[in-house]
Amino acid sequence: MLATPLPEPISIIGASGALGFGLAVRLARAGCAVTIGSRDAERAEQASIRARELVPDSLVAGLPNDVAAARNEIVILSVPFRSQSETLTNLRDVLRPGQLVIDATVPLAAAVGGKATRLLGVPQGSAAQQAQEMVPDGVTVVSALHTVSAALLRDLDHELDEDVLVCGDRRADKRRAAALLDSIDGLRCVDCGRLEMALVAESMTALMIAVNARYKTRAGVKLTGLPDDLWAAAS
Repeated sequence: MLATPLPEPISIIGASGALGFGLAVRLARAGCAVTIGSRDAERAEQASIRARELVPDSLVAGLPNDVAAARNEIVILSVPFRSQSETLTNLRDVLRPGQLVIDATVPLAAAVGGKATRLLGVPQGSAAQQAQEMVPDGVTVVSALHTVSAALLRDLDHELDEDVLVCGDRRADKRRAAALLDSIDGLRCVDCGRLEMALVAESMTALMIAVNARYKTRAGVKLTGLPDDLWAAAS
């Protein structure tokens, strides 16, 4: 019987934050080599130590953002919207053609002191489209992870059972992102179309915040009626 291949090594920019750290420990538990990036090298190292404590014998390192972003071919961007532009500007000299950026940024109004259930307008259409405009030529962006609870990701005793909405302009990039994220038990990636659909996916974060506040829970999204092999069936 053939062994299941390990997921690609991953760099997570903003992994000292809640969502990024939750992804780091889940991917580390799936056997992925994870590099945690932070603006502060000490914070990155501290986060990597916490991750290794939660997932013993895992391959987790902590490095400054620029070093982390250059280290692997797939980079998850998990920063608040107010930091997205500055972070990508600082990474322009280290990101290179062929890399894939998985953008989890949401332009919530809370970034400027507004309500977390409202979105800010983004001239490009969405935070993911802004990211695609800012990265160097040859670097591609897909949008994902907007409806997954950071707290539940970090809680390794919780069994996940939800979908990840993935948007992007190249099917190969979406497949590559899905291969990584599907390695997390309980997550299922769904191809939701071109990158312009990220506007809808990002707005789902505000919707889920409102739903979860009303019902005092951490609900996720699960689509029904889909075929068993999503990536073979999608056109």
